[in-house]
Amino acid sequence: MKWQRIPLGILQTNCYLLVGNNHECIVIDPGDEGDKLLSIINEQKLNPIAILLTHAHFDHIGAVDTIRSAFQIPVYVHTKESEWLTNPALNGSSIFMMGKSLTQEPADKLINNETSLSIGRFKIDVFETPGHSPGSISFYIKELAVIFAGDTLFLNSIGRTDLPGGNHQQLINSIESKLLSLPEETMVLPGHGEETLIKHEKVSNPFL
Repeated sequence: MKWQRIPLGILQTNCYLLVGNNHECIVIDPGDEGDKLLSIINEQKLNPIAILLTHAHFDHIGAVDTIRSAFQIPVYVHTKESEWLTNPALNGSSIFMMGKSLTQEPADKLINNETSLSIGRFKIDVFETPGHSPGSISFYIKELAVIFAGDTLFLNSIGRTDLPGGNHQQLINSIESKLLSLPEETMVLPGHGEETLIKHEKVSNPFL
């Protein structure tokens, strides 16, 4: 099993491909540039079986329908953001895209608590990590010692909390109780920018 980071769109949102030994893959946060992402998947002869969303802000969902329709696969999102894909006011596109509105079809699968997902041969632990948004979740792959943290934790930084539904103290609590409790060698794969380590963020992150 391996992972691949693909920055997409004007905000360079990190989309990740989680790839198994049999070329099955899970697409995490297909934020934009659906045709580019589709070409990468096809060039590598990958077989997507699901789309996972760490949250449903516009810059993380822009290519959802392109990938979903191409492979006829389900989309997972937290139930607290079940309406965000279809609502530009909630996903932020009506505010940040200079008058353009972004909508996608509703998610196929709703996550309503912390759980373990079994999708194909992938075993994924889901942590609820609200604060950046009400339904922010992180995906932990113990086998790889990585966590896909969305916009919760970054290299030397944390997610913004000034958007609708954001809560600074809730974000800090999520990071401290869910992420920093992981083994120190766990790699954090954020929604923007480069990866980091739990060990590094414990000692170097000025916000924590």
